[in-house]
Amino acid sequence: MVQIVNQTAAVEPDAVGGPPIPLGRRVELPGRGTTFVREVAGPPGAPTVLLLHGLIASGGLNWFQAFDALGKHFRVIAPDQRGHGRGIRTWNRFRLADCADDMAALLDVLEVDQVVAAGYSMGGPVSQLLWHRHPEKVAGLVQVATSNRFVPGVRERLVMVTAMSALAGSTRVGQLATRIPLRPVQNLVPTAVRARPDSLTRWAAAEMRRHDPRVVAEALAAIGSYDSSRWLKYVDVPTTVVVTGNDRAVPPHEQLRILVSIPHADVVQVDEGHAWCAKPSFGPVIAQACRQTAGI
Repeated sequence: MVQIVNQTAAVEPDAVGGPPIPLGRRVELPGRGTTFVREVAGPPGAPTVLLLHGLIASGGLNWFQAFDALGKHFRVIAPDQRGHGRGIRTWNRFRLADCADDMAALLDVLEVDQVVAAGYSMGGPVSQLLWHRHPEKVAGLVQVATSNRFVPGVRERLVMVTAMSALAGSTRVGQLATRIPLRPVQNLVPTAVRARPDSLTRWAAAEMRRHDPRVVAEALAAIGSYDSSRWLKYVDVPTTVVVTGNDRAVPPHEQLRILVSIPHADVVQVDEGHAWCAKPSFGPVIAQACRQTAGI
């Protein structure tokens, strides 16, 4: 089924002003390290959605527009991936498979049996790998602005730039980029997007300064070499693919490649770019896609 979409949670006590988002806490994953998770309890007995963020993001940055809408129907878990935000710190090389195993360990610690795994951009591969490596934990997949294979080279750099734009808002991103301690990333941001910072960009910049630059660089390489086309065809859970039709980082035809492997997936198309996750319209559409996948 294809759909065309036209376009009160606790406040995180950050040092600089930011959007209302769920409070977070540190969670120890035995044998793996300590991560950081934001949670919304949701209605009693509600299914659980696991939110997996994109490159140069965090659970709060990527999903701040969706917490409220999702929390009306789901228990929400939004962790920071390793090397991002307050996620696991390790000297090991970044691997998407390790991120998936981190998520499986997190669900064990939180005593969650199954989730709808929603992945945005880099979070898409992590959600796919979570199903592949721990299928008993995944009741459904929601794939947003992502693919089963990413073209290496310039494309990853575009993913990085536009992901940064998404995290700070569609109109006030340049000052944010100049504040992150990742000079190669700063050089990729076009001067045309520079603008005066506001509380959202200051909060986003503070979040981004938590990233491990080495891990971010390795994550970029991992995305470039990722390819799940050989085994994604075995996905046997409800799946919804949310395609951002004006996306220059992960073009629509690359996002739709997922359907070659999962032809039974539902598709939702939005006239948005890779920065859509920072817009108010993001939350209701993501909530509906997750509800559709969960059958509620």
